[in-house]
Amino acid sequence: MIKNKKIHFEISERKILLRGFDVLLVLLTLYLLGIYLEFDYFSISIHSYYWTFILAFYTLFFGTIFEMYNLQVAGSQLQVIKSIILTATTTVFVYLLTPVFTPPLPKNRLQIIFFYVAILGALFLWRMFYQKFLASHHFYKKVLFLADDKTVEDLVGELEKADPNYKVMGYLSTRESHKRKVNLAKILPEDLELFILENSISEIVIANKANEEVPVAVYDKLLSFLERGIVIREYSQVYETSTYRLPVQFSEKDFYKYFPFSRSNQNKLYVYTSRLFDIVVALMGLSIGLLLTPLLLVGNLVANRGALIYTQERVGKNGVPFKIYKFRSMVTNAEANGAVFATANDTRITPFGKFLRKTRIDEFPQFVNILKGDMAVIGPRPERPVFVSQIAEIMPFYQTRHVIKPGLTGWAQVKHSYGETIEDSLIKLQYDLYYIKHRSLFLDVNIVLKTLSTVLFFRGQ
Repeated sequence: MIKNKKIHFEISERKILLRGFDVLLVLLTLYLLGIYLEFDYFSISIHSYYWTFILAFYTLFFGTIFEMYNLQVAGSQLQVIKSIILTATTTVFVYLLTPVFTPPLPKNRLQIIFFYVAILGALFLWRMFYQKFLASHHFYKKVLFLADDKTVEDLVGELEKADPNYKVMGYLSTRESHKRKVNLAKILPEDLELFILENSISEIVIANKANEEVPVAVYDKLLSFLERGIVIREYSQVYETSTYRLPVQFSEKDFYKYFPFSRSNQNKLYVYTSRLFDIVVALMGLSIGLLLTPLLLVGNLVANRGALIYTQERVGKNGVPFKIYKFRSMVTNAEANGAVFATANDTRITPFGKFLRKTRIDEFPQFVNILKGDMAVIGPRPERPVFVSQIAEIMPFYQTRHVIKPGLTGWAQVKHSYGETIEDSLIKLQYDLYYIKHRSLFLDVNIVLKTLSTVLFFRGQ
């Protein structure tokens, strides 16, 4: 019997763990505070249970906005301390300012300090414990790959980048290549069982292509490992659940075999609800944009010296082009020498334009596009026809992103940095296709919260 002595948390499991203990330890700390100190502002009882739910909701909501549940942030001490302070401060501030749903403000203002310190301290101590023990090497998932020599390192690198606790101990070659030296332990079929036993392997990932059959002898061994509790998964499934992207770069012609469109794309209730959401958000956005217009006119007149609003042709749903509206952020005649990708330190962007991009204010006129129905609030970002043509020649699946409306924000925008190259476009395409495949209300809410985080941290480009 193969024994798996090591514990490993999947990405989703760790996020659930973080959320659960954030709420549990905050409430436990406040409960103990009420028992051992003169603290009566917040009490947990059958008569005030809704206060508890409101505090839990605020903690999780602002924790999500300030990236408490981003595993890269959770694993970095400096970043998570910043997130803890922002989450605790905002949670307490909003909780105090909503006395309709929360306890009335205490007469003794020292109670507020106790309340804040308890929440901040509980989150801090729990997250330091998580970093020290639960995010350590003791919780690595040890994995064995079945892959060919040419692609194995690229496949492994993608997974370990997405989940640092995901450690590939070695691989069994399905097709050998003498031209490529691989820096991974290479296992022979006859040594497979011993290797799995000695290295406490808990999962086998099959990464051979669809037209490559697993040798009968190896297949029989895999069945015996499956019976003994070893998890066996196909690479595209592992990649998708670990990176939240679709592995189109490894799929070749069999891509559409595992790309079923989300049922939400045909769900009338979801479609109508999304459209209502688009209209409400667009009206709110245009109202804020009108209030900002006088300041933007002055800033544009001084810094940009061109028309405040300009238009560009973009590719919309089903490949139909439309005119997109934006506030000017570049100098006039910025593309006198032809269209090129904008870069992070693009000299064509004015200082005032950088501010507009960082705060995403430059995109406010696109609320007009949303009202017209050219765009949605959430979806793949619309690209220019010239770039669509270039990218589609290299990526045969690129046109798939046009099966839904383009969006003001999207999964690719909140998960990846600004696209400057064709390689960046490939990564963003993977995120866009993941969204199209898994499109749902839950994922839309996730994108909205991450977009708020992007705006608050000035990560726009």
